[in-house]
Amino acid sequence: MLTGSEMGVVDENAAALGVPRKQLMESSGNAVAGAVRDLADPGASVTIVAGRGNNGGDALVAARFLDDYDLRILLLGRPETITTDISRENWNALQSAEYPTEQVRDASQFDLGDPDIVVDAMLGTGINGALREPEATAAAATNASDAAVLSVDVPSGLDAEDGTLAENAVEADHVVTFHDTKPGLSDLDAGVTVADIGIPEAAELFVERGDLRRLTRDPASHKGDNGEVLVVGGGPYTGAPALSAQAALRGGADLVRVAAPELVAREIQGYSENLIVRPYDGEMLAPPHVDRLAALAADHDTLVLGPGLGDADATLAAVTDLLERFDGTAVVDADALSVVPDVETDADLVCTPHQGELVGMGGETSDDWRERADLVESFAAELGHTVLVKGPYDVISDGERTRVNRTGNPGMTVGGTGDVLAGVTGALACVQEPRHAAAIAAHAVGAAGDAVVDERGYGLVATDLLDEVPPALWADDADD
Repeated sequence: MLTGSEMGVVDENAAALGVPRKQLMESSGNAVAGAVRDLADPGASVTIVAGRGNNGGDALVAARFLDDYDLRILLLGRPETITTDISRENWNALQSAEYPTEQVRDASQFDLGDPDIVVDAMLGTGINGALREPEATAAAATNASDAAVLSVDVPSGLDAEDGTLAENAVEADHVVTFHDTKPGLSDLDAGVTVADIGIPEAAELFVERGDLRRLTRDPASHKGDNGEVLVVGGGPYTGAPALSAQAALRGGADLVRVAAPELVAREIQGYSENLIVRPYDGEMLAPPHVDRLAALAADHDTLVLGPGLGDADATLAAVTDLLERFDGTAVVDADALSVVPDVETDADLVCTPHQGELVGMGGETSDDWRERADLVESFAAELGHTVLVKGPYDVISDGERTRVNRTGNPGMTVGGTGDVLAGVTGALACVQEPRHAAAIAAHAVGAAGDAVVDERGYGLVATDLLDEVPPALWADDADD
């Protein structure tokens, strides 16, 4: 089952893989026409009630496959307000071929007539709440008719995110939905057909530009609404926590603080005036610091734990204690990873090992990325947390669903790129589910590395990635 928003991601990923939405619409329309044929013999009267989005576009395509039916096509609205290029192209194709089309410019003009079949293609998976005009009037007329009602993808008025059905929704007798079933369909008193429209399995496996659709920002948001990240790192190393913190800012977090030993805190502050540094006594993280850090972490959306901490016994004991007290979302990286298998915590962890660290945690790996994906999924399920295993193909799994990222290049073997990835993951985990945060971060940081290498060749350093992360996250080159 896929929600409407998840289906949007898959559609966009299919386009990135070379199967554009226009091609999918042609297949969807053909499936709708096939469903009509299953319901009625040629010669039956069929009225298509089409909205101005891609849901309506699917039905406009279907019209071209129904020449042997008594066809009538009603567009709810003016053609110039059709919202996507591909739907407009299909409307124009019907005009050129002189199909029987009508425009319903307001609710008072709506006349359903007395068809044998109504094709409900008013509203698709991106709509929630009660139907408004003219869809409300069209739905009421459809429900009052004696026609068999075939809904496209979902009945108009069904919220495809949570399955809620509006009180004035279309009462479908049949639904033809695409690629996978949607929330709420199984609860309907209707026959449901799931049509294969040619979306490759890879559109759900590989992280592609469609995953970036998950990233939104409220234009009325205030400081802190988009996430606050605490990076706990440093001691033996100063660059790693500074890189993670700067990457968290580039990843969209509003506020980033770094908790580090006093000995290196001043140096970390010197990397950027944008960082807020919270020093604590001593040369390295140790158990006496945990009380303060646990209280500080509780005030943040995400904890990034590990960059530059080192592997001293006292430090790892403190990491264990901190994770056992923490109940939020934590990105665990570098030496801190070694304690995770034995930690009992209520926190949601995103672990970011390379393959050597994965083996050190008790996981298994393989040179074949497909086999490695299965092994990572099994290990994530055993661990009970999300795992992002870095490599030529990054594997991301929460034990139930596994994704593979293919951005990145050999130039990113340089030290510090993992710290950048941890920081971006931390920022995204403030506003995304852990598995989505990890997948998008891997894709964006890899794409940032690809942009650097394309421009300058190999020999990049981790700081080169920072300026490229924002455009990689917010790229918008999608087809309609």
